[in-house]
Amino acid sequence: MTAIPRQYVHKTAQAEVLICGWQNNGDDSFLAPAQWPRSHSFYAPAHGLHDPMLFAESVRQAMPLVSHVGYGAPMDHRQIWDRFRCTLSPEALRHERLPADLEIHLTGADVVKRAGRLGGMALRATAVRGEQRMGVAETRFANQAPAIYRRLRGPRCDAARTMAGAVPLPAPIAPDQAGRIDPQDVVLAPGRADRHWQLRVDVTHPVLFDHPVDHIPGMLLLEAARQAAHSALHPRQTVMTSIDATFTRFVEFDAPCWIKAEPTAATTPGQESVRITARQGDDVPFTATVTSLAVKR
Repeated sequence: MTAIPRQYVHKTAQAEVLICGWQNNGDDSFLAPAQWPRSHSFYAPAHGLHDPMLFAESVRQAMPLVSHVGYGAPMDHRQIWDRFRCTLSPEALRHERLPADLEIHLTGADVVKRAGRLGGMALRATAVRGEQRMGVAETRFANQAPAIYRRLRGPRCDAARTMAGAVPLPAPIAPDQAGRIDPQDVVLAPGRADRHWQLRVDVTHPVLFDHPVDHIPGMLLLEAARQAAHSALHPRQTVMTSIDATFTRFVEFDAPCWIKAEPTAATTPGQESVRITARQGDDVPFTATVTSLAVKR
C-alpha cells in the first residue's frame, strides 16, 4: 500500500483526507483503504451511525486519485462530475468507539482518452467494512486539461476573484430542520415558498471550501440535497440511504441558486424519497433524488 498525499485527493488539509492507501490491481481495478474518524467536524455521526456523506466524500476523493495515479492525468487536470449515485447499508454505518476502517474497491470503465490523456471515465466504488458491504457508488466524470478548462470557464477561472463575488450570505433555516446542530453547517436559507430554499454559500466554511474554487463544489450541492430532503420530511428523523444526482452545468457564485424539494414515492418499503431541483436563473444545473430511512430518536 502507498500513503496518499493530500494533493492527490485535492485537499489542502491533511486531516480531511479519508483515503489512506492505494493498490493497483490491474485491468482498471484498484483498492483504496479508507478510515473515517470517530468524529468529524462537519460530517458528524448521528443516531449511532456515521454520516452517509462520508461515503460520498470518499468517492469524491477517489476520483482525482484514480485519475492521477491510476490513469496518469497530470496534477493540474480537473475532474468534473457528470453523475453520482450511491446506495448505503445503514447497518454497516454503525458508529463505534474506534475509527471505521473500510476498503473501497474501485473499477474504471468507459475510459475516454484524448491525445493519449484521460478525458473522462465511469468509476464504480464498493465499500466493505469488515465482512459487511457498506455501500456501492457509481459516478461519471470528465477530466479536463488546463487549456480546455480555461476556454470553458473564461474569466471565471480566477477562483479568488470569483469567490469574492459570491452573493451575500443569507441567514440559515433552523439547524434541526436541516439535520444539523451548528448554524454554520446549514447550507439552506428560507426561500419563497414551502420546501423552497436559497442555497447558502459560505466561502469561509473550512470543510466545504477547503481550498479556492471557481464554482460551487459538487459536495456542497449533494449536502444541500441531503439537507433539503431532511427538511422536507421534518420533523421525522431520517438517515440518507441513497442519492442519485446529475450535474449538467456549473453553479456560479454570483447569482442566487434556489433549491426545491418534492416528496415522491419510494421504491423500497419503509423508506421515503425526495426529488431535489436546483435552479439558477433559467438553468437547472443540478437534480437529485434522496432516499431516506426513518430512525428512532
